[in-house]
Amino acid sequence: MTFIVKKAVQDYAKKKSLQVAGDFYGALDNKVEKILDYAAKRTGSNKRKTLKPYDL
Repeated sequence: MTFIVKKAVQDYAKKKSLQVAGDFYGALDNKVEKILDYAAKRTGSNKRKTLKPYDL
């Protein structure tokens, strides 16, 4: 599953005068998925079905 928008990452990098390696997007997606998995686990352990900012 893809969580990030490549164009948004490219725009950010361009604004910071950076370039983006092709394999960066996959690594970023993996990182985002881990963060979401953690938040989902925390939400479930608190007997909620709504992700909230403090679950991050």
